[in-house]
Amino acid sequence: MFWMLALIVLAFTHRWVPQSRWLLVHMATLGIASNSIMVWGQHFADSLLHTRHDDKARAMQVRRLWALNLGILTACVGMIGAWPWVTTAGAVVVGLVFAAYAVQLVLQARDALPGRFGHVVRWYVCAAALLPVGATYGAVLSFSQPEPWQGRLLVAHVVVNMLGFVGLTATATLLTLWPTMLRTPMATWSERLHRVALPVLFGGVLVTAAAITVGWRWVAVVGLVAWLGGFVALAMPGIVNARRKPPRDFSTWSVAAAVSWVAGCVAWLLWQVASQPALDAERVKQVTVPLIVGGLVQLVLGAMSYLMPVVMGGGPSVVRAMNDVIGRGAGLRVTLVNAGLLAYLLVENSWALVVTSLLVFIGLASFVPLMIAMVRTFRREMAAKQDGALPPPLTPAERERLQADKPGRRDLLGAGIGLAGVAAAVVLLDGDRSSGGRQAEVPATGRTVEADISAEGMRFIPDHVVVAPGDRLVLHVVNNDPTQVHDLYFEGGATTGRLAPHQRADVDLGVVPGPVEGWCTIVGHKAMGMVFHVQTDAAATATTIDLTAAPGADYVIRDAVLPRAVTGMLDLPLVVQESSQEVAPGVQLKAMTYNGRVMGPPVVVARGTRIAAHLRNDGTMGHSIDFHAGDISPDAVMRTIPPGESLDYTFTVNRTGIWLYHCSTMPMSAHLAAGMYGAVVVPPEGLAKVDREYLLVQQDAYISTDGSVDTDRIAAEDPDLVMWNGHANQYVHAPLEASAGDRVRLWVLAAGPSRGCSFHVVGAQFDTVYKEGAYLLRSGGPGGTAGAQALDLAPAQGGFVEMVLREPGTYTFVNHAFVDAERGARGLIKVV
Repeated sequence: MFWMLALIVLAFTHRWVPQSRWLLVHMATLGIASNSIMVWGQHFADSLLHTRHDDKARAMQVRRLWALNLGILTACVGMIGAWPWVTTAGAVVVGLVFAAYAVQLVLQARDALPGRFGHVVRWYVCAAALLPVGATYGAVLSFSQPEPWQGRLLVAHVVVNMLGFVGLTATATLLTLWPTMLRTPMATWSERLHRVALPVLFGGVLVTAAAITVGWRWVAVVGLVAWLGGFVALAMPGIVNARRKPPRDFSTWSVAAAVSWVAGCVAWLLWQVASQPALDAERVKQVTVPLIVGGLVQLVLGAMSYLMPVVMGGGPSVVRAMNDVIGRGAGLRVTLVNAGLLAYLLVENSWALVVTSLLVFIGLASFVPLMIAMVRTFRREMAAKQDGALPPPLTPAERERLQADKPGRRDLLGAGIGLAGVAAAVVLLDGDRSSGGRQAEVPATGRTVEADISAEGMRFIPDHVVVAPGDRLVLHVVNNDPTQVHDLYFEGGATTGRLAPHQRADVDLGVVPGPVEGWCTIVGHKAMGMVFHVQTDAAATATTIDLTAAPGADYVIRDAVLPRAVTGMLDLPLVVQESSQEVAPGVQLKAMTYNGRVMGPPVVVARGTRIAAHLRNDGTMGHSIDFHAGDISPDAVMRTIPPGESLDYTFTVNRTGIWLYHCSTMPMSAHLAAGMYGAVVVPPEGLAKVDREYLLVQQDAYISTDGSVDTDRIAAEDPDLVMWNGHANQYVHAPLEASAGDRVRLWVLAAGPSRGCSFHVVGAQFDTVYKEGAYLLRSGGPGGTAGAQALDLAPAQGGFVEMVLREPGTYTFVNHAFVDAERGARGLIKVV
């Protein structure tokens, strides 16, 4: 009862409580479920083994419950304070208590006489033994492991605790409890089926947890299939019993609904594991809400609604009176919980989410006052019996309801009211503006925009996102602040909740018809600049730019390895072509290219090499070329040629460095932004060999709704993308490679047309920096201890940096002007 009341209080105050999401989950699972399982598991073990306990044994059981709740409370305090060691201490206590409980059941079963259902107690032992394993997973999770470990550990944690600890206890108990609740004989074959199926469930839990921990996804799928198959098989006798005598009260309806939710959620989890190569924690959390609320909580409340009157006893009249109290509003309560939970999973609007979750909460929380009223009724009825008072006679309506095997009119009316309330919430609110609950003024586009947001220091990075009116917006938020707790809250209630360092959460704003503002609600953080803006722009790019997605299947990753230098003479054919090119996942640019790709072919030559470029214009407009590597009169060789014509451009490369070439036809900014650029690399004489050498050319792209270059955006210097070698995120999904200890040289050129570059490699320091034909820093220079963190380049400038990557890991290279890094000027170097 304490944990139920605490859960109700937290439901109303969660906005101001750190880690409220995890507290809600663990108050339900540890607080309510663990206490219920220990109390009722002991009760059923005593009944099935025909065991009687003396006062000393009962006192020990009570002390065990005190220790259990002390451990749960300690774990919750650790969650609130983001103190993983405190959470671990609580998990250790909980695990030890259930280990002792399992040992006590083993001793109790050993000393008991053989019984028909003794095997059920053995599964109580197996279930209790699994909780220390699940608690261990939970303790490790409290230290905020990086992905993919956080997702793997969370799946294992859920499987061991929910499918193992709770699932085995529940399925074993329902063997005898379900027919008893329906007042119907047990199916003759159900006991044999349980003896076979329960080991399958136990094995499925162990296989799934172990496999998912080490990343064996398909082995985990086998384990989940085994568990789900065993669970469905065990449900078959119950279905037969329910067809023979259908559920007719709150307890049986709740248990039947809970079993259905568990089967559906496990099937959902199975699909998630099978379909996602790397299952992150956020996807797992989608399954936990219906599994805990629809499955676990409903099962506990339904079973308690039946068991408490029966166990408290007092005779048929007293039990009848208690059943009447605990069953009040059964149809309404069950409908609110199940229809409300289904609606909660389907709606997108934040206000609809709030209202449907509130309806579910009302349906569940109503159990507490009814339970209190039931206990008072028990005391009143028992006092009346002691005074010799006779129980009141049954009214005709009560007699009819007790004799009927179908719901009464009040229950049907309550179910109708519940459905109407849930339906009204969905119809009236879903589709409203999520930020304020007002009706959206624009139709939904059907597109979903997803964006990654980082809370760092006192800023959200990026601090805004632009969507088209009618887009649905989902933000993936991570707190990258090593010491501070942050959250992101929007007008109308959509929020991440409090996030500890390195914790992640999603916030779904639904369909966004206009600008929305969000902020961090921690005291003083908003005033210090932690504000996030959702901007709507009717001219926003029609194709959503999702830089977390992989390049398209047809996109060929641009090889960044620097080609070998040519000496003497180089014939360079260049053909102007115009075509649609992918420049980011799902984003096509109506490109103008040299030789068919955004960014022309890299040219690497030794100083003194003569380059004979042959330009042919196969486009639909005039084009040209300008080689910065050549010092030659531009009049003839850089002239614009119409479609179908050619020109020869011959020059000698007299100086070292990295040089830009690009189309010089007006407006030059539009032609360069459309992809007409490239690099000529002329290494300095005597340049030492390195283990790895790469070329990175940065371009800013401006894309209108039809995919063509947006010259207005160029004039405003408001690019959609800033990218390396013609694609915004290709080197995130196909990292550059190196081995630990390698010396790596990166040639960098800022092609523009307008953005410069502050080139930086996260986790590395440059010991050699070469910019615009001169060394700024050389390895082995005076003292040998100098280093550099960034190579600063204005548009059309270039150079190279060198570094030694001594340790394995993933190093990120970025334009340290972070707004451009977040537009795509980012890539990875994988060091093995």
